[in-house]
Amino acid sequence: MDAVSVPDRARFERHLAGCAECAREIAGLREATARLAAATAVPPPPALKARVMAAAAAARQRPPATEPEAPARTWPARAWPARGRLALAAGAVATAAVAAAAVVFGVSNGSTSDQLSRAQASSQQIAAVLTARDATMMTGAVKGGGTVTIVMSHARRELVFTAADLHALPGARGYELWLIGPAGDRAVIMLPPVRHGMTGPVIAAGLRPGDHLALTAEPPGGAAHPTGPMMLDVVL
Repeated sequence: MDAVSVPDRARFERHLAGCAECAREIAGLREATARLAAATAVPPPPALKARVMAAAAAARQRPPATEPEAPARTWPARAWPARGRLALAAGAVATAAVAAAAVVFGVSNGSTSDQLSRAQASSQQIAAVLTARDATMMTGAVKGGGTVTIVMSHARRELVFTAADLHALPGARGYELWLIGPAGDRAVIMLPPVRHGMTGPVIAAGLRPGDHLALTAEPPGGAAHPTGPMMLDVVL
């Protein structure tokens, strides 16, 4: 998504030329980009084009301000292995998709500035986890069908959870996310409906040492404690 500076791009392309593993992972990230775009796409309202054209015609045109590009930040190689750099690239992709979803949601539903502010705040919180210095990415399979991707930052005590191809539950049940650890069971959130095979991203905050991330099927309003079997149990 062109989310890197020119010097970083040149270094990364040199690395890709000699690393088959990273080249394969980049191909997977490009596929994820396409799926994220499909998950957030909604048809624009019929009057949107007319409103945009009218606003453009009424707005005074000004040349864009130009600023020198900030120098690229460099990190010691030991601090940023290839897999870590790829995780940050994935974070940039997901962050852009979340921001696009917030804008489209606001336009298509005529939302107020408060709704847009909440969407932007959620996007910023997710972006902060995805781009954290200690961000780590994990994937796993869900019993019954589906896969999950978790990006976690222990420093921020937060994680971002996304699922793909979850098995459809009966109408009286929904997926609920939990943090389970020495402090007990803490409900995180009922997962939103599946869109184009994707669920989330959602954020879980307040991670504690010894926590597990779990997924169960619960009544639509959620449960105080897990009642169904664990369809996912990930040690954090």
